[in-house]
Amino acid sequence: MIPRFGQPARPGLHYRRRPGAYAVLLREGRVLLTFQQSPQPEFQLPGGGIDPGESPLQALHREVAEETGWSIATPRMLGCYRRFCFMPDYGFFAEKICSIWLARPVRRLGAPSEPGHSAHFVDLRHASGLLPDPGSRAFLRRVVDGL
Repeated sequence: MIPRFGQPARPGLHYRRRPGAYAVLLREGRVLLTFQQSPQPEFQLPGGGIDPGESPLQALHREVAEETGWSIATPRMLGCYRRFCFMPDYGFFAEKICSIWLARPVRRLGAPSEPGHSAHFVDLRHASGLLPDPGSRAFLRRVVDGL
């Protein structure tokens, strides 16, 4: 059973299953986060939806590059969680199945290609307090506690 973080599914709503891959990216005591301007300005773990025909690892590499401008190496899966939410970018409710990976950012390729995103290295001690998603916070804390 995949643990759930956040609110339970609301009765009577249809939720589309939306698998995604997200990264905890460590470098020199800091974590690389993406800041998304809209629909609501917030920090997030870099990552996103897995496209049809794409593996979770392919999606992870693509999404991290799009949202941060960095390439990554040595991804290792930490686990999965699910959450129920409204996705304003797409206009539907989703059951997000989030796979979380630990990896190293190795080379800056350029600026993020995803509109409205910017990349930020944040001190590990403060990063979880910036993340609104309780599942992302939990996995980041697990990594920090294991260091």
